[in-house]
Amino acid sequence: MFILGRPVIYFTIGISLLAFSSCNREGCTDPLATNFDDRAETENGSCHYAVVAPPTYEFTDNEGNNTVNYTGQRQRLNMLSEMMTYIHSANTAGMALEIETLLDMYSNDGYEWDDAEELGMTGSTKNLASKTAGGDPTIVAQFEQYFLSIGEASATTSVGETNGNPGVSGLVQSTSNPTMQFLQSGEGQEWAQLIEKGLMGSCFYYNLSRVYLGAEKMNVDNAVAVDPANGKFYTVMEHHWDEAYGYFTEATDYPLHGTHRFWGKEALERENLLHSATSIAHAFRLGRAAISQGLTSIRDEQIDLIQQEMEWLVAGSAIHCLNEAVDHFDDDALRNHSLSEAKALILSLPYGADNSVDMQSASDLVAQLGENFYAVTLADIGDLRDDLAAIEGLFDLRLEL
Repeated sequence: MFILGRPVIYFTIGISLLAFSSCNREGCTDPLATNFDDRAETENGSCHYAVVAPPTYEFTDNEGNNTVNYTGQRQRLNMLSEMMTYIHSANTAGMALEIETLLDMYSNDGYEWDDAEELGMTGSTKNLASKTAGGDPTIVAQFEQYFLSIGEASATTSVGETNGNPGVSGLVQSTSNPTMQFLQSGEGQEWAQLIEKGLMGSCFYYNLSRVYLGAEKMNVDNAVAVDPANGKFYTVMEHHWDEAYGYFTEATDYPLHGTHRFWGKEALERENLLHSATSIAHAFRLGRAAISQGLTSIRDEQIDLIQQEMEWLVAGSAIHCLNEAVDHFDDDALRNHSLSEAKALILSLPYGADNSVDMQSASDLVAQLGENFYAVTLADIGDLRDDLAAIEGLFDLRLEL
């Protein structure tokens, strides 16, 4: 069944099959199932399971010990937040960025973090660079080049001056909202958006979808707690699932409360049309409950759902940015700002598991905009939006996102 171009996903637990045999009794042979038949000799696929998603992402063992831990993910979310606060300071004329500081933040090498949560960020082994596309040297080098470029461009600004224009890197002021200005290249590409949305994709989305919900991390021990003596009351599988959740949001009661940023924020902004926030949060809670009960088939259903919903979220957010670029087409600063977001989001799509867009396809899509955002046309933006919407099955939503 399809509504507005998207399949409606129903949760179905258990498959009822009727089979008859004159030799033995068939039925549900799984003791964990609600309809377990201790007289059945042959499993016939009729098992049903009672697993309910709790209202919040909070789980305990039989003794009441907390079994959730995604501290490493909270550290990386905080690292990117602090990095972006620093980068955005370049939007204030006269604020030059230190290239070495950006590189140190990225690799967590010698940088002293404002660790208000006391997570032990300074000097820890956690960093963004090694988690960017699994530490792929080509992708890491691309972000390092962004740091170099934005650092050099920020050094050319002066207090009270907006000097960016076609062919010249610098601050570009919005004509429709003079309080807004962005540091952009001479081609109108905004490094802040390429960095933030790019790391949301190559680091957070990649690890959430491909790594921690992937087969290698999921097909692990789920029988024994890791190290109860040192407060690690979770199993390896539970911990991997928690780490995937931590790359989406750190809020236990998401989407109701908490500080929403990165993918958690994007999902809330797309909630009205894609229902991303509620769908993904529910799937994470249900999948975690299923893991704790040893019900891997239900876990796998939630993995499929999360991966699909995340893909729609990334693509839907890109389409939304393209629509914003159309709305602000005559405002260089705002148009280029939205196009930079869209570019980074589209290039993030291949980082999801089993995605509809591979690296070459993503490159081909953004190539429709060209490298010079000052030269882009409304037709270029519209064609890219329609092509992406068609690929993702969001065509009926493309004008609303």
